[in-house]
Amino acid sequence: MIDYQPLYELLTERNAEHWSAILPEQIQQKLNPGAHGNFVKWNAAVEQLPIPLNPSIQLDDKGFKIGRTEELSTQQWQQLDAGLKNLFPWRKGPYDLFDLHLDTEWRSDWKWDRVKDHISPLDKRLVLDVGCGNGYHCWRILGAGAQMVVGVDPVQLHVLQFQAIRRLYGEAPIYVLPLTLEEIPARTNIFDTVFSMGVLYHRRSPIDHLTDLRDCLRSGGELVLETLVIEGKLGEILVPEDRYARMRNVWFLPTCDTLVSWMKRCGFKNIRVVDVNQTSMQEQRSTPWMTFNSLQDFLDPDNPELTIEGHPAPRRATIVATID
Repeated sequence: MIDYQPLYELLTERNAEHWSAILPEQIQQKLNPGAHGNFVKWNAAVEQLPIPLNPSIQLDDKGFKIGRTEELSTQQWQQLDAGLKNLFPWRKGPYDLFDLHLDTEWRSDWKWDRVKDHISPLDKRLVLDVGCGNGYHCWRILGAGAQMVVGVDPVQLHVLQFQAIRRLYGEAPIYVLPLTLEEIPARTNIFDTVFSMGVLYHRRSPIDHLTDLRDCLRSGGELVLETLVIEGKLGEILVPEDRYARMRNVWFLPTCDTLVSWMKRCGFKNIRVVDVNQTSMQEQRSTPWMTFNSLQDFLDPDNPELTIEGHPAPRRATIVATID
Protein backbone atom coordinates (compact mmCIF):
# COMPACT_ATOMS: atom_id res chain seq x y z
CA MET A 1 0.00 0.00 0.00
CA ILE A 2 1.18 3.49 -0.82
CA ASP A 3 1.23 5.97 2.05
CA TYR A 4 -0.35 9.14 0.68
CA GLN A 5 -0.03 11.07 3.95
CA PRO A 6 3.06 13.09 2.86
CA LEU A 7 1.10 14.20 -0.23
CA TYR A 8 -1.92 15.25 1.85
CA GLU A 9 0.35 17.19 4.19
CA LEU A 10 2.13 19.03 1.41
CA LEU A 11 -1.16 19.94 -0.25
CA THR A 12 -2.31 21.39 3.06
CA GLU A 13 0.94 23.33 3.43
CA ARG A 14 0.33 24.79 -0.02
CA ASN A 15 -3.16 25.94 0.94
CA ALA A 16 -4.90 23.18 -1.01
CA GLU A 17 -6.81 21.74 1.95
CA HIS A 18 -9.89 21.53 -0.25
CA TRP A 19 -8.14 18.95 -2.43
CA SER A 20 -6.43 17.01 0.36
CA ALA A 21 -9.85 16.66 2.02
CA ILE A 22 -11.46 14.92 -0.97
CA LEU A 23 -8.44 13.14 -2.46
CA PRO A 24 -8.66 9.95 -0.31
CA GLU A 25 -12.20 9.38 -1.54
CA GLN A 26 -11.19 10.12 -5.15
CA ILE A 27 -8.46 7.49 -4.96
CA GLN A 28 -10.76 4.93 -3.32
CA GLN A 29 -13.41 5.41 -6.00
CA LYS A 30 -10.93 4.74 -8.81
CA LEU A 31 -8.69 2.04 -7.29
CA ASN A 32 -10.94 -0.81 -6.16
CA PRO A 33 -12.09 -4.18 -7.57
CA GLY A 34 -15.10 -2.55 -9.21
CA ALA A 35 -13.01 -0.01 -11.10
CA HIS A 36 -12.05 -2.36 -13.95
CA GLY A 37 -12.60 -6.00 -14.85
CA ASN A 38 -8.86 -6.71 -14.66
CA PHE A 39 -8.19 -4.70 -11.50
CA VAL A 40 -7.91 -7.76 -9.25
CA LYS A 41 -5.45 -9.40 -11.67
CA TRP A 42 -3.33 -6.27 -11.98
CA ASN A 43 -3.31 -5.58 -8.26
CA ALA A 44 -2.29 -9.19 -7.58
CA ALA A 45 0.58 -8.78 -10.05
CA VAL A 46 1.85 -5.81 -8.06
CA GLU A 47 1.46 -7.63 -4.76
CA GLN A 48 3.45 -10.64 -6.02
CA LEU A 49 6.49 -8.54 -6.82
CA PRO A 50 9.42 -8.82 -4.40
CA ILE A 51 10.15 -5.96 -2.01
CA PRO A 52 13.92 -5.51 -2.29
CA LEU A 53 15.87 -4.24 0.70
CA ASN A 54 17.89 -1.15 -0.16
CA PRO A 55 18.31 -1.84 -3.88
CA SER A 56 20.96 0.06 -5.77
CA ILE A 57 19.42 3.01 -7.59
CA GLN A 58 20.44 5.14 -10.54
CA LEU A 59 18.09 8.06 -11.05
CA ASP A 60 19.93 10.94 -12.62
CA ASP A 61 20.67 12.66 -15.89
CA LYS A 62 22.02 9.38 -17.32
CA GLY A 63 18.85 7.40 -16.81
CA PHE A 64 16.78 5.30 -14.42
CA LYS A 65 17.86 1.88 -13.16
CA ILE A 66 16.80 -0.13 -10.12
CA GLY A 67 18.97 -2.92 -8.76
CA ARG A 68 21.16 -5.65 -10.21
CA THR A 69 20.49 -9.35 -10.83
CA GLU A 70 22.56 -10.47 -7.84
CA GLU A 71 20.41 -8.38 -5.47
CA LEU A 72 17.49 -10.80 -5.96
CA SER A 73 17.25 -14.51 -5.33
CA THR A 74 16.29 -16.77 -8.24
CA GLN A 75 12.76 -17.01 -6.87
CA GLN A 76 12.49 -13.23 -6.46
CA TRP A 77 13.71 -12.64 -10.01
CA GLN A 78 11.10 -15.09 -11.32
CA GLN A 79 8.44 -13.24 -9.31
CA LEU A 80 9.65 -9.98 -10.83
CA ASP A 81 9.46 -11.28 -14.40
CA ALA A 82 6.03 -12.88 -13.93
CA GLY A 83 4.55 -9.88 -12.13
CA LEU A 84 5.65 -7.36 -14.74
CA LYS A 85 4.35 -9.57 -17.56
CA ASN A 86 0.95 -9.65 -15.88
CA LEU A 87 0.87 -5.84 -16.21
CA PHE A 88 1.27 -6.01 -20.00
CA PRO A 89 1.25 -3.91 -22.21
CA TRP A 90 3.91 -1.37 -21.23
CA ARG A 91 3.74 1.88 -23.20
CA LYS A 92 6.16 4.34 -21.51
CA GLY A 93 9.72 3.69 -20.43
CA PRO A 94 12.14 1.97 -20.80
CA TYR A 95 12.87 0.54 -17.35
CA ASP A 96 15.95 -1.38 -16.24
CA LEU A 97 14.86 -3.46 -13.24
CA PHE A 98 17.43 -5.77 -11.70
CA ASP A 99 18.93 -6.18 -15.19
CA LEU A 100 15.55 -7.04 -16.68
CA HIS A 101 15.23 -4.68 -19.64
CA LEU A 102 11.60 -3.64 -19.91
CA ASP A 103 11.56 -2.32 -23.48
CA THR A 104 8.41 -0.24 -23.75
CA GLU A 105 6.58 0.94 -26.87
CA TRP A 106 7.84 4.50 -26.45
CA ARG A 107 11.43 5.58 -25.91
CA SER A 108 10.21 8.11 -23.38
CA ASP A 109 13.82 8.77 -22.41
CA TRP A 110 14.33 10.39 -25.82
CA LYS A 111 11.45 12.77 -25.16
CA TRP A 112 12.93 13.62 -21.76
CA ASP A 113 16.31 14.33 -23.31
CA ARG A 114 14.68 16.78 -25.73
CA VAL A 115 12.93 18.61 -22.89
CA LYS A 116 15.24 18.66 -19.87
CA ASP A 117 17.71 21.33 -21.00
CA HIS A 118 15.00 23.85 -21.90
CA ILE A 119 13.09 24.05 -18.62
CA SER A 120 13.70 25.82 -15.34
CA PRO A 121 15.65 23.78 -12.76
CA LEU A 122 13.30 21.40 -10.97
CA ASP A 123 15.20 21.47 -7.68
CA LYS A 124 12.81 21.66 -4.69
CA ARG A 125 9.76 22.12 -6.94
CA LEU A 126 6.31 20.63 -6.58
CA VAL A 127 5.60 19.21 -10.04
CA LEU A 128 2.45 17.95 -11.74
CA ASP A 129 2.60 15.59 -14.75
CA VAL A 130 -0.76 15.40 -16.56
CA GLY A 131 -1.55 12.22 -18.49
CA CYS A 132 1.62 10.68 -17.11
CA GLY A 133 0.92 7.06 -18.09
CA ASN A 134 2.87 4.72 -15.83
CA GLY A 135 4.92 7.60 -14.46
CA TYR A 136 8.19 7.28 -16.37
CA HIS A 137 8.68 11.04 -16.68
CA CYS A 138 7.63 11.48 -13.05
CA TRP A 139 10.67 9.44 -12.06
CA ARG A 140 12.96 11.49 -14.28
CA ILE A 141 11.50 14.68 -12.77
CA LEU A 142 12.22 13.32 -9.29
CA GLY A 143 15.75 12.51 -10.39
CA ALA A 144 16.15 16.12 -11.50
CA GLY A 145 15.64 17.24 -7.90
CA ALA A 146 11.92 17.87 -7.47
CA GLN A 147 10.62 18.07 -3.91
CA MET A 148 7.56 16.02 -4.84
CA VAL A 149 6.03 14.79 -8.11
CA VAL A 150 2.33 14.18 -8.66
CA GLY A 151 1.19 12.43 -11.82
CA VAL A 152 -2.43 12.05 -12.88
CA ASP A 153 -3.69 9.42 -15.31
CA PRO A 154 -7.20 7.91 -15.40
CA VAL A 155 -6.12 4.49 -16.74
CA GLN A 156 -6.01 2.01 -13.85
CA LEU A 157 -3.42 -0.21 -15.54
CA HIS A 158 -1.01 2.72 -15.83
CA VAL A 159 -1.46 3.57 -12.15
CA LEU A 160 -0.78 -0.01 -11.11
CA GLN A 161 2.28 -0.19 -13.37
CA PHE A 162 3.57 2.86 -11.53
CA GLN A 163 2.86 1.19 -8.20
CA ALA A 164 4.88 -1.82 -9.37
CA ILE A 165 7.91 0.36 -10.09
CA ARG A 166 7.49 2.20 -6.78
CA ARG A 167 7.32 -1.11 -4.89
CA LEU A 168 10.72 -2.04 -6.36
CA TYR A 169 12.19 1.44 -5.77
CA GLY A 170 10.94 1.95 -2.23
CA GLU A 171 9.42 4.99 -0.53
CA ALA A 172 9.75 8.21 -2.51
CA PRO A 173 7.94 11.57 -2.79
CA ILE A 174 6.23 10.56 -6.02
CA TYR A 175 2.60 9.64 -6.63
CA VAL A 176 0.48 8.73 -9.65
CA LEU A 177 -3.20 9.36 -9.00
CA PRO A 178 -6.06 7.71 -10.94
CA LEU A 179 -7.50 11.07 -11.98
CA THR A 180 -7.92 13.35 -14.95
CA LEU A 181 -6.78 16.96 -14.96
CA GLU A 182 -10.43 17.99 -14.74
CA GLU A 183 -10.79 16.17 -11.40
CA ILE A 184 -8.21 18.42 -9.76
CA PRO A 185 -10.21 21.17 -8.04
CA ALA A 186 -10.46 24.38 -10.06
CA ARG A 187 -7.86 27.09 -9.48
CA THR A 188 -5.67 24.94 -7.24
CA ASN A 189 -2.66 27.15 -8.18
CA ILE A 190 -0.03 25.25 -6.17
CA PHE A 191 2.38 23.63 -8.63
CA ASP A 192 5.74 25.15 -9.52
CA THR A 193 5.96 23.24 -12.81
CA VAL A 194 3.26 21.46 -14.80
CA PHE A 195 3.96 18.99 -17.61
CA SER A 196 1.38 18.09 -20.25
CA MET A 197 3.02 15.82 -22.80
CA GLY A 198 0.90 14.04 -25.38
CA VAL A 199 -2.48 15.15 -24.02
CA LEU A 200 -3.68 18.34 -25.75
CA TYR A 201 -4.64 16.69 -29.04
CA HIS A 202 -6.87 14.25 -27.18
CA ARG A 203 -8.97 17.10 -25.79
CA ARG A 204 -12.13 18.28 -27.54
CA SER A 205 -11.48 21.75 -26.16
CA PRO A 206 -7.78 22.66 -26.29
CA ILE A 207 -8.50 26.09 -24.79
CA ASP A 208 -10.14 24.50 -21.75
CA HIS A 209 -7.13 22.20 -21.35
CA LEU A 210 -4.69 25.12 -21.48
CA THR A 211 -6.81 27.06 -18.99
CA ASP A 212 -6.96 24.10 -16.60
CA LEU A 213 -3.18 23.70 -16.82
CA ARG A 214 -2.72 27.42 -16.10
CA ASP A 215 -4.97 27.17 -13.06
CA CYS A 216 -2.79 24.43 -11.55
CA LEU A 217 0.27 26.73 -11.55
CA ARG A 218 1.29 29.10 -8.82
CA SER A 219 2.25 32.67 -9.74
CA GLY A 220 5.49 32.50 -11.72
CA GLY A 221 5.08 28.79 -12.41
CA GLU A 222 6.13 27.09 -15.64
CA LEU A 223 4.23 24.95 -18.14
CA VAL A 224 5.97 22.33 -20.28
CA LEU A 225 3.61 21.41 -23.12
CA GLU A 226 4.25 18.76 -25.77
CA THR A 227 1.66 18.00 -28.45
CA LEU A 228 1.09 17.04 -32.05
CA VAL A 229 1.40 19.89 -34.54
CA ILE A 230 1.37 20.44 -38.28
CA GLU A 231 3.52 22.64 -40.47
CA GLY A 232 1.87 25.81 -41.68
CA LYS A 233 0.89 29.37 -40.88
CA LEU A 234 -0.80 31.17 -38.02
CA GLY A 235 -4.45 30.16 -37.82
CA GLU A 236 -4.07 26.81 -39.59
CA ILE A 237 -5.36 23.70 -37.79
CA LEU A 238 -5.92 20.09 -38.80
CA VAL A 239 -9.17 18.63 -37.46
CA PRO A 240 -9.34 14.99 -38.64
CA GLU A 241 -12.78 14.04 -39.90
CA ASP A 242 -12.45 10.55 -38.45
CA ARG A 243 -9.20 8.96 -37.29
CA TYR A 244 -5.64 10.20 -37.11
CA ALA A 245 -2.95 7.49 -37.22
CA ARG A 246 -5.80 5.08 -36.41
CA MET A 247 -6.63 7.00 -33.21
CA ARG A 248 -10.25 8.06 -32.83
CA ASN A 249 -9.66 10.61 -30.08
CA VAL A 250 -7.50 13.16 -31.92
CA TRP A 251 -9.23 16.50 -32.30
CA PHE A 252 -6.97 19.50 -32.97
CA LEU A 253 -3.49 19.62 -34.52
CA PRO A 254 -2.46 23.29 -34.79
CA THR A 255 0.61 24.85 -36.31
CA CYS A 256 3.19 26.06 -33.79
CA ASP A 257 2.21 29.69 -34.39
CA THR A 258 -1.44 28.85 -33.85
CA LEU A 259 -0.66 27.02 -30.62
CA VAL A 260 1.40 29.94 -29.36
CA SER A 261 -1.52 32.28 -30.10
CA TRP A 262 -3.86 30.02 -28.09
CA MET A 263 -1.45 30.09 -25.17
CA LYS A 264 -1.20 33.88 -25.28
CA ARG A 265 -4.99 34.10 -25.25
CA CYS A 266 -4.99 31.88 -22.13
CA GLY A 267 -2.61 34.18 -20.30
CA PHE A 268 0.75 32.46 -20.74
CA LYS A 269 3.91 34.55 -21.01
CA ASN A 270 7.49 34.00 -22.20
CA ILE A 271 6.28 31.36 -24.66
CA ARG A 272 9.10 29.47 -26.40
CA VAL A 273 8.95 26.65 -28.94
CA VAL A 274 12.01 24.69 -27.80
CA ASP A 275 11.76 21.58 -29.98
CA VAL A 276 9.93 20.26 -33.04
CA ASN A 277 10.48 16.61 -33.86
CA GLN A 278 8.88 14.11 -36.24
CA THR A 279 8.23 10.85 -34.42
CA SER A 280 10.35 8.03 -35.81
CA MET A 281 9.68 4.30 -35.92
CA GLN A 282 12.67 3.88 -33.62
CA GLU A 283 11.02 6.03 -30.93
CA GLN A 284 7.56 4.41 -31.07
CA ARG A 285 7.38 0.74 -32.02
CA SER A 286 6.16 -2.71 -31.05
CA THR A 287 8.34 -4.62 -28.58
CA PRO A 288 8.10 -7.89 -26.61
CA TRP A 289 6.50 -5.80 -23.82
CA MET A 290 3.96 -4.13 -26.17
CA THR A 291 3.17 -6.48 -29.03
CA PHE A 292 0.21 -4.63 -30.53
CA ASN A 293 0.30 -2.37 -33.60
CA SER A 294 2.46 0.73 -33.29
CA LEU A 295 3.66 3.64 -35.41
CA GLN A 296 4.83 1.53 -38.36
CA ASP A 297 1.26 0.24 -38.74
CA PHE A 298 -0.22 3.73 -38.53
CA LEU A 299 1.73 5.22 -41.46
CA ASP A 300 1.18 4.95 -45.20
CA PRO A 301 3.32 1.95 -46.26
CA ASP A 302 4.26 3.75 -49.49
CA ASN A 303 4.94 7.16 -47.92
CA PRO A 304 5.99 7.36 -44.23
CA GLU A 305 5.50 11.13 -44.36
CA LEU A 306 1.75 10.44 -44.22
CA THR A 307 -0.53 8.57 -41.84
CA ILE A 308 -2.58 5.65 -43.10
CA GLU A 309 -5.46 8.13 -43.55
CA GLY A 310 -3.35 10.55 -45.62
CA HIS A 311 -2.70 13.15 -42.90
CA PRO A 312 0.79 14.51 -42.16
CA ALA A 313 2.78 12.00 -40.11
CA PRO A 314 3.07 12.66 -36.34
CA ARG A 315 5.12 15.77 -35.63
CA ARG A 316 5.52 16.95 -32.05
CA ALA A 317 6.39 20.35 -30.63
CA THR A 318 7.49 21.19 -27.12
CA ILE A 319 6.61 24.63 -25.79
CA VAL A 320 7.70 26.15 -22.48
CA ALA A 321 5.82 29.11 -20.96
CA THR A 322 5.17 30.83 -17.64
CA ILE A 323 2.34 32.69 -15.94
CA ASP A 324 2.44 35.93 -13.98
